[in-house]
Amino acid sequence: MTNPILEIKNATTIVNKGTSSETKILKSMNLTINEGDFITIVGSNGAGKSTLFNIIGGNLVVDSGQILLHGQDISKESEESRTRFLSRVFQDPKLGTAPRMTVAENLLLAKKRGSTHGLHSRKLKQQMDELTAYASKMKNGLEKRMNTATGNLSGGQRQSLSFLMATLKKPDILLLDEHTAALDPKTSRQLLITTDERIREDNLTALMITHHLEDAVKYGNRLIVLTDGKIVADLTGTEKESLTTEKLYSYFEE
Repeated sequence: MTNPILEIKNATTIVNKGTSSETKILKSMNLTINEGDFITIVGSNGAGKSTLFNIIGGNLVVDSGQILLHGQDISKESEESRTRFLSRVFQDPKLGTAPRMTVAENLLLAKKRGSTHGLHSRKLKQQMDELTAYASKMKNGLEKRMNTATGNLSGGQRQSLSFLMATLKKPDILLLDEHTAALDPKTSRQLLITTDERIREDNLTALMITHHLEDAVKYGNRLIVLTDGKIVADLTGTEKESLTTEKLYSYFEE
């Protein structure tokens, strides 16, 4: 039996509390995330996709309900504290990397996440081969730009670097927040293919928000549809495998 990594129990979030525009975003949401899950998440604007990621990441505290990590309540833990088990890649390629540092320096920084050691160039030279081999997994020439300042990379290479930094230490949970949305179609497709490969090969547990229903159908072992702060579909197994884009569209018309 698979043990849940993360459980969201009856989570409710409220914005503009105590005002005439008080609104519930998530409404008694329940979600169990198991080890090895690759969950794609779709929903119309305002359905609660980003809010879901924010309560998992600790950017937002739930107003009621619980968030359990391996059975332990982490509902009140800070965003910083949750980085010990969580990584997140955002839509904007500029987030998640240090622009004036080189690709290699950024990767070394990610490798040292959680440790107290500073950044030493001597250590960088020693680990350059290892970091270069890691960069080559993205299959977009990033390994040839190890000494390039990150701010001078293309959007696709910079987002690839963000993904590598987020996964280098194999987090318990990886949040992909529309991480290909800002890229051109060709670059977006390539990054999605590589993302899928890395998740499978490293057996990562990941949640990915996407606006492209085709991608939600194609990728992952599980698909969640959010509507008005609630999960209206959680498709796995043969139900997910036999899902078509047309059928998925129907959830938005109901």
